[in-house]
Amino acid sequence: MYVSARSDYALRAMLAVAAAVPGGDADAGTAELVKAGNLAEVQEIPLSFLQGILLDLRRAGLLYSHRGADGGYALTRPATEITVGDVLRAAGGSLTTVRGLPAERAGYHGVAAGLTDVWLAVHGAIATVVDSTTLADLLTHNQTPTAP
Repeated sequence: MYVSARSDYALRAMLAVAAAVPGGDADAGTAELVKAGNLAEVQEIPLSFLQGILLDLRRAGLLYSHRGADGGYALTRPATEITVGDVLRAAGGSLTTVRGLPAERAGYHGVAAGLTDVWLAVHGAIATVVDSTTLADLLTHNQTPTAP
C-alpha cells in the first residue's frame, strides 16, 4: 500500500472537520462549518491542493459544502459512520496497486502466477483495517488497527 500526500491530506482534513462537530454528531443543524482556508492553515496543506481534495470528498458524499461568508464544509454523516477506507477510496481510488493498477487487475503467468493471490490477500488485509477504523475511532484513539 502506498499512501499518497493526497490521501494523507484527505484524512487529515476529514479528521479536522469531524473534530469541529459538537458532541460528535454530524447533524446538519449542529455541525460547525469549517472553512477550507482554516483547514489548509491548521493542517499545513497547500490551499489549492486541498480544494481539489475537498471537491473529491464532496463528490464521494462524505462532505457537504455551503457557500458564502459563513460557508464551509461539514460531514454528511456521523464520524462513527465514515471509515478511513471511505476517505482513501474517495481521494485515491484503489487501496492497493501493483505497477499502477488495482491489485485485482495484476495478472501473471507461469512461475509468477501465485503473485496475484498474494496481492489480493494484501489488499484484503489492508481493506479489513481501513474499513473497520472510523474517523471517530481516530479522534478518540479507541481503535488499535490490527491485521487479521
